[in-house]
Amino acid sequence: MDASDMGADLEKVLVTADQISQRLAELAAQVDEDYAGKDVLLVGVLKGAALVMSDLVRALHLPAQMDWMAVSSYGSGTKSSGVVRIVKDLDTDVTGRHVLIVEDIIDSGLTLSWLVANLSSRGAASVEILTLLRKPDAAKVDVAVRYTGFDIPDEFVVGYGLDFAEHYRGLRFVGTLAPHVYETPHPTGASSTTEASTTES
Repeated sequence: MDASDMGADLEKVLVTADQISQRLAELAAQVDEDYAGKDVLLVGVLKGAALVMSDLVRALHLPAQMDWMAVSSYGSGTKSSGVVRIVKDLDTDVTGRHVLIVEDIIDSGLTLSWLVANLSSRGAASVEILTLLRKPDAAKVDVAVRYTGFDIPDEFVVGYGLDFAEHYRGLRFVGTLAPHVYETPHPTGASSTTEASTTES
């Protein structure tokens, strides 16, 4: 999908496909250097991180393995409380492994803070975070992020894995959604006030 496929649903492009590709190549080079000679496990957080993970791992030169988790966070209304339920757990034992969590976006940081603590408690040698996007103004907890692609405003964004009611994940870029899309009732019942993805990281 590209901008023309969205029509009036797109407000503006925040990060272009070329910018994403270039930045992921830069992050991959840093990961290659930092994890040289280490037993690395990339842990993608479903569903949003699927595109970031696939493009990142193809840009890496080190022999990193991949695994996936899906978690659901609970709170009042549309806001995460950081209380988390694992929907899909890892298939891999992380004991002694250097774990790199791969995320599409970090906003409140509540769910991700829980995930770091959970993986660390399983005996991982280290747990670090790589995210394509970060919203500093939305942070509720301080989460140490080792690799960040882009800091963006606290706006409603879609594309490159991020969705609204399971739409727009396949966009090659990251953009803001026009208000008329999320301020009106949606046939799938998605919330009008937060990204409708599996977790609020």
